[in-house]
Amino acid sequence: MARVERSGIALGVLLLVALPTALHGWPTTLRGNLFTLVVLAGGLALMWWRSHPRMVSIVALGLFLVAPLLGGWFPDTGVALYSVSFAVLALGWSGRAAWLVAVCGLAYLVPFYYLNEVGSWVAALMFTVPPYAAGTVLRLRRETADQLALRAQELEDERELFAEIALRHERARIASELHDIVGHAISVMVIQAAAGQRLVDADPVRAKEAFAAISESARQGTKDLERLIEILGGSEGDASGGPDLSLVDEVVTRASRSGLQVTCRFEGDRDRVPEPVAHLAFRVVQESLTNALRYAPGASVRIVISVDEAGRGLAVRVENDRAVQNGAALAGTGRGLVGLRERIQTLGGQFSAGATGVGGWAVEARLPGR
Repeated sequence: MARVERSGIALGVLLLVALPTALHGWPTTLRGNLFTLVVLAGGLALMWWRSHPRMVSIVALGLFLVAPLLGGWFPDTGVALYSVSFAVLALGWSGRAAWLVAVCGLAYLVPFYYLNEVGSWVAALMFTVPPYAAGTVLRLRRETADQLALRAQELEDERELFAEIALRHERARIASELHDIVGHAISVMVIQAAAGQRLVDADPVRAKEAFAAISESARQGTKDLERLIEILGGSEGDASGGPDLSLVDEVVTRASRSGLQVTCRFEGDRDRVPEPVAHLAFRVVQESLTNALRYAPGASVRIVISVDEAGRGLAVRVENDRAVQNGAALAGTGRGLVGLRERIQTLGGQFSAGATGVGGWAVEARLPGR
């Protein structure tokens, strides 16, 4: 495409300068031939106006100013080359530099006017100022298009970044849900299986209860997984996992059957707590009980859930004493508390977990209303 354009410009210069000169009569003197060659060189320099507009405009206008000093016949059609050169001049600079170049262009008209013996300032301005204005409009249009293209690229990059962040967040959320569901169910099953193995001969009745607890935990874990799959598949619009804090009662009951001495106290109106806050409070209790089953089997666990006066935000505290019996060796992944902290902080809440002075463990979370 560039080669075709340059060929077209070269052909146009020949038609505007060389052909009229030949028809008029090719100069026979050295000065006359130099004059024609300089004019042709100035016109042919315009072939590179796209890639080097500054150099092209300076070279072309400089040659057109030198040509009259040599003397020679200049065809009227060659005036178009002056106009095009001024248009290219406007393309080369932007901002404050463009104003300075415009002043230099007006100053250029003074020697141009007298050397070419134009005889009319109106004619000189008519063939230079409008082309410069047209070149300025073209440059501004190109700069605007470049800015829009750059902004579009920035928006596309931001969109991809936000999509990547959203994907990571969703993966982390799914991983946390799976950890909470599977981790709790497996912890209960392993602990009850170990207890059942010890009691199967000595106390068949209690062994039967342990195996029943394993079956119940497996069924509950399966139900939770099915619900999570439905949510991920778009069958439900909300991933809260429960309409209120009633799930806390269920997980406390299952933990009690697993060998923990659990007490749970609610303060305030728990029925008005928003679903996302209630769901996260349930996960705090579930993860805390899971850790107590793993690391402090048989310990006493105290749960306090306080709902604020507005009935929307709440505080959760789960504290367990030190272990009173040897439990099954079941190491955690270390992601449970970390995941809870991230989810609570994302919601705008506060989270803390650490050892107590009596050798136990305490988890506290404050969740704002939404």
